[in-house]
Amino acid sequence: MNQVDLLAFGAHPDDVEIGMGGTLAKHQQAGFSIGIVDMTYAEMSSNGTVEIRQQEAKAADEALRISFRLNLGLPDRGLKLDKSHVDEVVKAIRTYRPRVVFVPYWEDRHPDHVMCSRIVQEALFNAKLRRYMPELAAHQPEHVYFYFINDLAPADLIVDVTDVYDQKQAALYAYQSQFTCAKSGEDIVATPLNQGYVERVAARDALIGQARGIEYAEGFIYKGPYHVAYLLERES
Repeated sequence: MNQVDLLAFGAHPDDVEIGMGGTLAKHQQAGFSIGIVDMTYAEMSSNGTVEIRQQEAKAADEALRISFRLNLGLPDRGLKLDKSHVDEVVKAIRTYRPRVVFVPYWEDRHPDHVMCSRIVQEALFNAKLRRYMPELAAHQPEHVYFYFINDLAPADLIVDVTDVYDQKQAALYAYQSQFTCAKSGEDIVATPLNQGYVERVAARDALIGQARGIEYAEGFIYKGPYHVAYLLERES
């Protein structure tokens, strides 16, 4: 694959689906190519295993019809802003040459989400420098958007995902080890994720859409001004 239209980064498999699964599904339906890059295998998660989580990620990809998914294999709860971690992201950006990149919002209760955001922002800067890692051609995406995982801030942009919300929920429920309560005899411990988390995500997405009368929407932050030719479209 020479170029992907939309490339979303997350610290763990399920981060991207939580924050913007509907946006990916909607753009895939419109014919755009979609990729996800996970930083880690989430090996420190309280429930499930790496093998189970990878199977669940594959099922989530099928629900959203993701073009491809890459895992960088960096250490869960060990992400750090050093050259080795940044360079792995630079390689991904230059390999897939995305038109648009999505990054976790820089404020979140999970330190890995915050560090993922910082690493990707550093990598985006380095990826455009032609003398940095010159063995791979430099690349600068057209746009960079920040999506929400746990914490919410006033959004600069919202995307109506009502018509694809069943796909987003199917992708989230694919992660049964994370979002499903334990049944009798199962080795699953109670965490905030399996205590109605998917329902809370739906409530959040409904709240984001409420301001514009949309049933479900996903919100994004955009650094810098928007550029448009006109503020209205001429009526035909």
